[in-house]
Amino acid sequence: LKRSCSFKQSKAENAQEEVSWSTAPTTGAAPEASTAASLFEAPRNLFSAILSRNEAVKDAKRLKEFLELRDKYVRKKVLFKDPLFPADESSLYYTQKFPLDLVWKRPSEICDNPQFIIGGANRTDICQGDLGDCWLLAAIACLTLNETLLYRVVPPDQSFTENYAGIFHFQFWRYGEWVDVIVDDRLPTCNKRLVFTRSVHKNEFWSALLEKAYAKLHGSYEALKGGNTLEAMEDFTGGVTEFYEITDAPKEMYNIMKKALDRGSLMGCSIDALVPTANETKTATGLVKGHAYSVTAVEQGKQQDSMDTRIRLVRLRDPWGVAPPPSCRSSEWTRIASSERDKKRLEPVEAGEFWMCFEEFQKTFTKLEICNLTPDALQDDKMLKWTVSVNEGRWVRGCSAGGCRNYPDTFWTNPQYRLRLTEEDDEEPEHGEKGCTVVVALMQKGRRREKCTGAVLHTIGFAIYEMHGNTQHLPKDFFLYTASKARCRSYINMREVTERFCLSPGEYVIVLSTFEPHKESDYILRVFSEKKSTSELMGAVIEAEPCLISKPFEEEENEEDKQFRAIFQQIAGDDMQITAKELKKILNKELTKQKGLRTEGFSLDTCRSMIALMDTDGTGRLNLQEFKHLWNKIKQWKLIFTRYDTDNSSTISSFEMRNAVADAGFHLNPQLHDIIAMRYASEHLYLDFDSYICCLVRLEGMFRAFKAFDKDGDGLIKLNVFEWLQLTLYA
Repeated sequence: LKRSCSFKQSKAENAQEEVSWSTAPTTGAAPEASTAASLFEAPRNLFSAILSRNEAVKDAKRLKEFLELRDKYVRKKVLFKDPLFPADESSLYYTQKFPLDLVWKRPSEICDNPQFIIGGANRTDICQGDLGDCWLLAAIACLTLNETLLYRVVPPDQSFTENYAGIFHFQFWRYGEWVDVIVDDRLPTCNKRLVFTRSVHKNEFWSALLEKAYAKLHGSYEALKGGNTLEAMEDFTGGVTEFYEITDAPKEMYNIMKKALDRGSLMGCSIDALVPTANETKTATGLVKGHAYSVTAVEQGKQQDSMDTRIRLVRLRDPWGVAPPPSCRSSEWTRIASSERDKKRLEPVEAGEFWMCFEEFQKTFTKLEICNLTPDALQDDKMLKWTVSVNEGRWVRGCSAGGCRNYPDTFWTNPQYRLRLTEEDDEEPEHGEKGCTVVVALMQKGRRREKCTGAVLHTIGFAIYEMHGNTQHLPKDFFLYTASKARCRSYINMREVTERFCLSPGEYVIVLSTFEPHKESDYILRVFSEKKSTSELMGAVIEAEPCLISKPFEEEENEEDKQFRAIFQQIAGDDMQITAKELKKILNKELTKQKGLRTEGFSLDTCRSMIALMDTDGTGRLNLQEFKHLWNKIKQWKLIFTRYDTDNSSTISSFEMRNAVADAGFHLNPQLHDIIAMRYASEHLYLDFDSYICCLVRLEGMFRAFKAFDKDGDGLIKLNVFEWLQLTLYA
């Protein structure tokens, strides 16, 4: 399903862009999403090469921690019980109770002679149970085709005999790093049979325990219902994943699939169910819509009795292990086998595995999913070294979640990353001009684990703009007058959106956004480039203008000053000093005289912050000079407030607060702007005058305090606990 929203009229015609979003049901029980994009490749033996020395050290540490925990239970002769993923209903579901009466049993209670792996882990060891996670099992089936990948995820040196303590561990890639997930071996059963994933061998349990570890990673078994095969593929490899819409695929689709499998990529496919109720319904050929299938091989050859007839075939596997009807199976694999050995290699190994003619495959399936370890070009057989940069951040409602280009008033507030490309690729392209190959991969984090709280995948995307010499966050006008240089094909509600571009050397800004504003989520941005490049967050410098930290007092009083002195003396009394309560009385009296500003006045808390800011002698009160200085600041800040109060509502948008803070002389990084929005904006994402002034008062107070402690001017200070508490409590 595709929809488009036209971009609101821009000030410059050449900057007008239409941003569209697309969704499609995923394989399994619940719809999530998909998109079309190009594919990446990686050689099979590259996996070991991409593990850095630091990662190897981390692997050793994780293994050591697991072995120490296992040996502890071996010595105690006690079977491990996982306190973080207990054998009860909390690990099974968060909304809908399973209809079966489940009993948690260890493998030794299910069968005799349980084994972790029998005869090597392979795709026949993965049979789906009563859980809508075919997308996961399709990825596991693909994983078994590459032993190097498989035994990274499933450490093979585990058993139910030697050093057995009921504890097992598995490894998954999680947002930029590998994590070790430890589980006990208690599994949900009904009538002494596994309810979820199981092997064709009744006494083999690696696939069931892997599924349990993946369920623990996401909070429960129910969290695995419905998903996208690419998601699991990525968690098994740390690779780069993309989609093909088969109807829009290039003519060389077969060659792309062949090269991908030859180089060790994981691959899956599915048939769209256009509406959720059509999930798990059969097509005319007998295949299941909304169901994930693994692509395990592609072959081509000529019939033995004909040198002119070319046959192209695709081998598929159904994780249910169910044989499809004869109408969609091809027996032509026997006609291209040149020997008995070749015939044995091509023969399907189980009922759920079958061959299809490539042309029939193209007509039947709608989605192709490929996961590659690194984004090496499919068109190039050479191994390429890629520069990779990783940035993490968060979209925050009311500040940095500005939505796509269809929302020009807030789009500019989204996270911006400066990309510098300095060198062109080494090799000449077959078509087009030479440039810098860049792969941008944007992933939203943790949404599956948060499904229990109602979280869904946001519709996300990005755009790339050319710019020169900017380091600060780019303003709204830049995007109103500038068209994007490149962007993702559409905004998609899937975990990761990935796109490949060829750009000229230069400077660019990558803008990351959700399709609609105010959608909060953590994200990770990975940027790959063939040659050296850098990417960094725009506006990361934090500083304040010196003129706002200390402004000299005027020696001669004007008429306004004389009026203030009279009012101040009347309220302060003979000591000529006022408390926070008295300050509130004076300021609110003056605010009532300000035309066009509708406000209930300053709160006592704001006035206390003002006292803390201006109290230079530590009395907890303000004298006349300190009060005059404060009032001058409030007048300056009021002019800025009025500038952004465009609708005369006596409030400003939390998005505009970024500009207001900058105009007041404070240059903050995006994280601090997020904090300001969360701390000072109302639930409707507006700041009234009191909240606005309170924010600026505290900002200036903290900058002033930092400057006082930073005596050598190196931008670093050291505080003891007393100084820290004194500073933060009094602010």
